[in-house]
Amino acid sequence: MGYRLNKKLADLVPYDPIKGTYRIRLDANESCFNLSEQLKNRINKRISALDFNRYPDCLSKEPINAFSALYNVPTEYITAGNGSDELISIISSCFFESGDTIVTVSNDFSMYEFYAQLYELNVETYQKESDLSINADKLIAFCKEKNVRGLIFSNPCNPTSLGLNRDDVRKIITALDGCLVILDEAYMDFWNQSLLDEVGKYDNLIILKTCSKAIGLAAVRFGFAVADKTITNALTAAKSPYNNDSVAQAIVSEILSEKQYLEECRNVIIENTAKLYSEIKAIDEKYNCFEKIYEPCTNFVYIKTDKFKEIYEFMLENSIAVRKFNGYLRITAGTAEENTEFIAVLDKYFQ
Repeated sequence: MGYRLNKKLADLVPYDPIKGTYRIRLDANESCFNLSEQLKNRINKRISALDFNRYPDCLSKEPINAFSALYNVPTEYITAGNGSDELISIISSCFFESGDTIVTVSNDFSMYEFYAQLYELNVETYQKESDLSINADKLIAFCKEKNVRGLIFSNPCNPTSLGLNRDDVRKIITALDGCLVILDEAYMDFWNQSLLDEVGKYDNLIILKTCSKAIGLAAVRFGFAVADKTITNALTAAKSPYNNDSVAQAIVSEILSEKQYLEECRNVIIENTAKLYSEIKAIDEKYNCFEKIYEPCTNFVYIKTDKFKEIYEFMLENSIAVRKFNGYLRITAGTAEENTEFIAVLDKYFQ
């Protein structure tokens, strides 16, 4: 009898993004801004000066210093990862043991549960309120009832676009003092409720940040974990020695140092998202077509509709990619021109 995959791998299906080429991509929550030619030229000079025969800096000191300066976080609290996904994987595999229980919330980023199950953790799922909000007291009670070792959730949430205020997050962290809380702030650049400036106060908190959203570097797999010194030292020891290549480190260091540029991009994205939300509401008022449109504190709009499949397919036919979930659509804010075209096609569908 030949080799057989074990149970946890046998039924795994590779990640399957939207295939094909579309004029407008509003499906992946990416920034609508590509880098300017000036920034690209600076990056090209940095890359051309690299010693490609040498290993990268194993501690990613330059991008960590740039992140520290941008977010005003001490460097000793920061670990660099090959995207937030790698950091989620390391935390799931190294900070918990087989059989430990962690809590995820529904609906939330699917990779939390994926990595937990891959590393043989017991996953308990807390169900959000009917309006997709999180009740902090109920979540705390649920975690205590399940005697959990960890809790992971995104704030603001992907895919719902909703956020939990800072006071409620503090309450969760302090109430679950024996539980590791992993707080994914991938979209917090679009909202002002971050706990990054308080991370040193807690010995049970890891905050995840990404370069794929407001920073606009989805093509460069780079993320950061921010935690107290004890957790940071453990995470740095557990990660692969050369997890961030020299090219990525050079690019991220250059862009994170562009504070004014990043702030301008972020402000336009917030403005575009607010306008997209209001225009989708106007479509709803015109046709009475959606069950719920959630007011976002992210760079995307989340819609509850029984027409999610039909609208999704109609958009693809018009070379516009959006993201569909069971009963929902998620539309990333693009440029002003892209949003205008999306609204025109959406109006055409309901006509």
